[in-house]
Amino acid sequence: MRHSSVVVVLIVIENKDIIYASPKSVCKFFMLMLESLNNINVFVTTGVNIIQPLDLVGKYLLQFKELGLTSLVRNLTRIEYLDLSGVNIFSTVPNIFANFSTLRSLYLHDCGMHGEFPKGIFKLPNLVVLDMKYNEVLTGSWPDFQNWSSPLEDMTLAGTSFSGELPASMGNLGSLITLDMWNCNISGPIPFSLGNLTNLSYLKLSNNTSVGNIPSSIGNLIQLTFLDLYGNQLTGPILFELANMTQLTILSLGSNQLTSSIPFGLAKTPLSFLHLGFNELTNPILFHLTNLTQLTILDLGYNELTGPIPFGLRKLTRLNVLELAGNKFHGRFPILIFNLKSLKFLDMSDNHLSGLCGNPLSKKCWNFDSSPPSPSISEQSQDSTGFLFDFGWKIVLVGYGFGLIIGVIIGNIVVTRKQDWFMKTYGMKQWRRRNMRR
Repeated sequence: MRHSSVVVVLIVIENKDIIYASPKSVCKFFMLMLESLNNINVFVTTGVNIIQPLDLVGKYLLQFKELGLTSLVRNLTRIEYLDLSGVNIFSTVPNIFANFSTLRSLYLHDCGMHGEFPKGIFKLPNLVVLDMKYNEVLTGSWPDFQNWSSPLEDMTLAGTSFSGELPASMGNLGSLITLDMWNCNISGPIPFSLGNLTNLSYLKLSNNTSVGNIPSSIGNLIQLTFLDLYGNQLTGPILFELANMTQLTILSLGSNQLTSSIPFGLAKTPLSFLHLGFNELTNPILFHLTNLTQLTILDLGYNELTGPIPFGLRKLTRLNVLELAGNKFHGRFPILIFNLKSLKFLDMSDNHLSGLCGNPLSKKCWNFDSSPPSPSISEQSQDSTGFLFDFGWKIVLVGYGFGLIIGVIIGNIVVTRKQDWFMKTYGMKQWRRRNMRR
């Protein structure tokens, strides 16, 4: 069988010599060679596949069996960088990894790893990067980090079957910059001690079952640019202390049970993405939020928000998505929102809004009674018509009264070409919950 040429990057550094193995047909030779070497510093085979016999299978170009992985690494006692990302391993994580005291970076994501992850790896004295994401049946829990000074900067366990509560001693991992553990079966409260991780810039704990209030100590994380706690069971108010995060651009707290008002302190952040939908937030939208002029996505849908929709939203000229459905907003629809030329998706259904009329809607502004329309209504009708066709909305859902949808304009970009983007932005969970609440 003739195989197409595939470039495999296999870097072996021994005494400062770099050997590149390519194409795939020589990989078996190098695997045999590796078994006799013990001075390798760097080993990288990303997204490749060794099969016995060699063949092209599925999305992988390299595959190790369980004994093959152990044989491969058992002599790499001086390894510093090991990257097997995307390699189809189907193996447990060898306990021998916990003995690699020189290891600085371990990438084993999307490898089909299973079994229990050795806790000793967390405490390797020089480990800076640990990336085990997308190994769905890999189980494990966290060790006690008490009295442990770790150099770990990146801990990524997303999409695994780790479970249990985060230990309070995790606050001792003061070097952490990235902590990514979405969809990890995390339960219990978020430890107050996470506020000690003042170097964090990325914190993602979404799609778990964390409970309780968001600890106020999170406000100490002033380096955060990304905070995602979506899809947990968190309660209590949104922290006013978030105002301390002057570098925060992504904030996702949707699909929890958060209550009270949206804190005006959020207006002090440079947010471009704000998702607070599917909570139990109350009271009007504070005018301060209209100062978030960098926003591209604003989702406040399916809460208990009241009052009029602020006309100041017209200042959010970068908005692509505005989701305000399923609240208790009342008053006249703010026609000037039609001037947001970047807007691709607008949903204000299931509210108590009035006053929307004019083309392309079937209701004409002069049909309210037999008298001629007032100048202000005529101007609004003209404006709404012009704005709607000027920037070409792809989806518009605008409701008033008791949830009646009176405007639907559907294009083909979000529904077809942009469908993947839209579902990634909001997720299937949000749409399932919306259908349930309706």
